[in-house]
Amino acid sequence: MIAREKKKSIHALEASNFFLADVQTGLGPFLAAYLAGAGWGAGRVGIALTVGGIITVVLQTPAGAIVDQMRSKRLILILGCAVLAAGAVLLSFTSAPWAVYTSQVLIGGAGPFLAPTLAAITMGIVGVGLFDRQFGKNQSFNSAGNVATAVLIAGVSYLSGNRAIFITAAVLTIPTVLAVLAIQSSAIDYELARGGAKEVDGQELPAKVSAIKTLLGDRVLLMFLLCAFFFHFANAAMLPQLGEMLSHGARKSAAPFMSACIVVTQVVIMCCAPAIGRYANLHGRKPLLLVGFGVLPIRAVLYTLTHNPGMLIAIQLLDGVANAIFVVVAILVVADRTRGTGRFNLVQGSLATSVGLGAALSTSFGGKLIQQYSYRASFLSLGAIAALAFTLLWFAIPETLVRSNNQDQNTPATPSPQQVNA
Repeated sequence: MIAREKKKSIHALEASNFFLADVQTGLGPFLAAYLAGAGWGAGRVGIALTVGGIITVVLQTPAGAIVDQMRSKRLILILGCAVLAAGAVLLSFTSAPWAVYTSQVLIGGAGPFLAPTLAAITMGIVGVGLFDRQFGKNQSFNSAGNVATAVLIAGVSYLSGNRAIFITAAVLTIPTVLAVLAIQSSAIDYELARGGAKEVDGQELPAKVSAIKTLLGDRVLLMFLLCAFFFHFANAAMLPQLGEMLSHGARKSAAPFMSACIVVTQVVIMCCAPAIGRYANLHGRKPLLLVGFGVLPIRAVLYTLTHNPGMLIAIQLLDGVANAIFVVVAILVVADRTRGTGRFNLVQGSLATSVGLGAALSTSFGGKLIQQYSYRASFLSLGAIAALAFTLLWFAIPETLVRSNNQDQNTPATPSPQQVNA
């Protein structure tokens, strides 16, 4: 009976990842076009998007700490969906400044709670040994949701206009909430969900380490957060710059090209994420991370060599590989380093903060280089930062997956509690 309950909860968790991606995809990338169509100038659109981004970055780490402490993980997701729906409905009614800024605060405030909670529920249901594989599957469902929504939104906006996008996003919170409610609360182990159980004399016992010691006392974790920052500093601006560069010569084809690039990335993640989780479980985290970080400078250089749309879409496969590896393996590294601390979700939030800061600075840095020099100079500079991130990862980050001496290579690995203090 317990096994059947967990299996049903795992399927409901996968559905939650799919539908929640639907909601977030419907809210994020289309807001700029909606506001521009409503008469907003580029400067005002940028300010509106920045408001939501700042709220998200500021709340990432505190949100993770709250997820650690709250026992009802499902309630966090349900409340988050309600807030997202409220923001979407507000946008669908009016594009007045008060409504747009309020919606950005709501959407930006809800977002930081969602990803850590889904990861926490995953850990709480399947445990440490199977977390790698299940988290990879989750990301596959998430990317499938992104692809499905991109197609749905394209049809909805074509038939009914951009305002209908936000109504669609609000409606999609309904199946999300139903999927979350299908997760049995009894299937979620509270201590495991916060990374707070450690093995002592063969028994799993609750453990808690202070937030400051977890974040500042682990040199490997700090260096990994720095690597994540540089990864996204190098990566975030590349695709927007590519679309901007191509739009100068062929504006009509720029939007379909960008859509194709986004779909390619998400399809690669959807196809690769489960295999990445399995490989990381059997062979470790660092080899995969080196591949993911290593393709970034290659991609940056390749962007400077051709303007052929077909070739550029093919190069975008590298973006899918890099992002598929990062979104899966980065959380596995966090799980490894926080085992037995009770701070799994807090550090997830810190990782998201590093990612958000890196991405925000990337677009500003790349834009300045384009303005002062050229697109080529910007791509090559971002590639140099990617090479720095790769070098830092190579020399400063050890393998974080720890196996016992008697553990078979085909057996799911369980990190040692001693690893936290390594």
